[in-house]
Amino acid sequence: MARVLVAERISSAGLDVLRDARHEVDVRLGMSPADLVEAVPGAQALIIRSATQVTAKVLAAGEDLVVVGRAGVGLDNVDLAAATQLGVTVVNAPLSNVLSAAEHTVALILSQARNIPQAHAALVAGRWERAQWEGIELAGKTLGIVGLGRVGRLVAERVAGFAMLTVAHDPYVSVEQARELRIELVSLPELMARSDFVTLHVARTPETIGLIGADLLASAKPGIRIVNVARGGLVDEEALAEALRGGRVAGAALDVFDGEPIESSPLFGLPGVVVTPHLGASTAEAQHRAGVNIAEQVNDALAGGFVPFAVNIEARQAPDILRPYLPLCEHMGGMLAEIVGGLPDAVELEFWGHIGDHDPSIARLATLKGLLATATRTNVTYVNAPLMAAETGLRTVTHSHVAPRDFLNEVVVRGGGTELVGTLLGVRGDPYVVKVNGVAINVRPSRHMVMITNEDRPGIVGAVGTILGEGGVNIADMVLDCTGGRSSISLMMFSTDRHVPEAVAQRLRETPGVLTVTAIRLGTIGKSGSAAR
Repeated sequence: MARVLVAERISSAGLDVLRDARHEVDVRLGMSPADLVEAVPGAQALIIRSATQVTAKVLAAGEDLVVVGRAGVGLDNVDLAAATQLGVTVVNAPLSNVLSAAEHTVALILSQARNIPQAHAALVAGRWERAQWEGIELAGKTLGIVGLGRVGRLVAERVAGFAMLTVAHDPYVSVEQARELRIELVSLPELMARSDFVTLHVARTPETIGLIGADLLASAKPGIRIVNVARGGLVDEEALAEALRGGRVAGAALDVFDGEPIESSPLFGLPGVVVTPHLGASTAEAQHRAGVNIAEQVNDALAGGFVPFAVNIEARQAPDILRPYLPLCEHMGGMLAEIVGGLPDAVELEFWGHIGDHDPSIARLATLKGLLATATRTNVTYVNAPLMAAETGLRTVTHSHVAPRDFLNEVVVRGGGTELVGTLLGVRGDPYVVKVNGVAINVRPSRHMVMITNEDRPGIVGAVGTILGEGGVNIADMVLDCTGGRSSISLMMFSTDRHVPEAVAQRLRETPGVLTVTAIRLGTIGKSGSAAR
């Protein structure tokens, strides 16, 4: 059970998902920045929407934070660099409001084209003004879509029903992909020169702030109309207002503004301008989806698993075939650190069989997570594992082979003169290490273990058991190597109820016939991923 601090309102269904996972849900709405800094200590998860600013100060105060969840799409209000440095996973709900945002975009296009809000305001004020609010038809007009992602594509599908032509600008979409959508890709200046309407669907980044500014507006098609339901700041509001007053731009419709919430803008009150207070995701369906989606991801993060929509994890996807192998990779990384006695200079990973035919990036992260967490005894997550590896100078090399070896699928972790081979066994696919330095031994990793190499002769197993018992260490499981006496050296692996103290380990080393003793304490098994930083 973890404490989940909910700083902004999310759907009751989302809160129920958290409570069903037996987490303590601490709802505190309307907190000031100072209140948030005081409230976040002791919380393992923080859920926000767009109003709460998760600064480096907030993240530093939340020493137990595992995850920050944004119940929505944009992440302008979260310090991603600070979160990554601290190993805090940041997740959002990118699919929750795409349909609502697309529909609101179309609503604003129609409202702007037909002056619906202005006509409504005049009529309820007692003025019948038919001539003043003459509009235009959409049929035959060209819509320029800046950003052909999920929302942009949905908008394109919907305006096709109005017989609009579409062009788009998106440097991350290929010509072939656009052609499949029956959309022509063009440069941004060409899009502005050809479009009757332009709608924005890009993220707010240093490169996109002020994307639609005075220069582009000056060269745009006369009578162009600008629509923004994406993020505030993409449009230079002063430049747009000037272009509207000068007649170069015929109209605008904005749902988002720079520095929200706002009470004034140079666009307010101008004829032909329609504005709404960031309503793109404000539908019952979108809020339900956002609350449930973010709660599910917070639960995944608190359980220590891979989170599909984590925005600050190097590997953004985990192939289905690889997901069951992630705990195995993490355990093997931890075992390697203990056997080697710290961090090796380099780690070599091999993937054999069906898993070798898929991108191993997430499995590499899992291995680094276990290796670094065990070696450093600090909080290591999928988020900060690459950064910590780079800081320590740890090099990784990955090889994939589609051909199977002894098992259908195998993972090999090699470093510091030690090689571990692992796979999943049984109907439940339990993780097992099946070889240690070439010696076959089927051992299931556990929190506390001890590995012993010894001369293969009678009496040693009994002596080891006696010493462990006298040291107050209970044996939960014991596995011997599978050589069947074909070697003079034997390997034993014990799972114990607690870490083997150094004094007990030293007694084992002094036992006649015992060659090496390695006490193993895996920092990641049995944890929720919420180790203190």
